[in-house]
Amino acid sequence: MIHTDLAEFLASLPQGRAICGLDLGDKTIGIAVSDLRRTVSTPIHVIRRSKFTEDAAALLAILAERNIAGIILGLPLNMDGSEGPRVQSTRAFARNLIKLTELPITFWDERLSTVAAERALIEADTSRKRRREVIDQVAAGYILQGVLDRLGYIARDAAAGSQGGA
Repeated sequence: MIHTDLAEFLASLPQGRAICGLDLGDKTIGIAVSDLRRTVSTPIHVIRRSKFTEDAAALLAILAERNIAGIILGLPLNMDGSEGPRVQSTRAFARNLIKLTELPITFWDERLSTVAAERALIEADTSRKRRREVIDQVAAGYILQGVLDRLGYIARDAAAGSQGGA
C-alpha cells in the first residue's frame, strides 16, 4: 500500500525490522537502510538504472535479503513545494513497484538531500570520482534519516498520548 501519511506508514510496519530509503535518479537508485530499531540510516548500495523490471528485480532482491519492512521514496519537490515531472516519475515508480511487493511505501520531501550529501562528502575529503559513485546512496541516507527522526517523534507522541499525557 502507498501511504501519504507517515503515521499510517509507521502503523503498518512490523516491529523489529529495518526500513529502506531510496533516492531515485535518472541513471541510478541510491539505497539506504535503517537499523532494526529504526534510529540510524546507513547508505548501502547504488543500482545503475536500465529498465523498470530489471531495476525493480535488483531492488526487491536487496529488500528481501535484508528483510526490509517498508520503503521510503524521496520525493523531489521543486523548491517552492510544487510538483514537477520528477515527482510524477517518482509516483509512477511507486505505483509500478507496489504491484510487485506488499511492502508499504511512503514518500519524503527530499529537497536539498543531494546538496547535503555532496557537502558531507566534500567535508570528508572524498574525491570527485568517488563522490559520483556514492552520492545517490548518501542522499538516500539523508532521506531515510529524516524519516527515522520524524518516526521517532511520532512514536514518542503516540506513547505519551496512550499514557494520558503523563
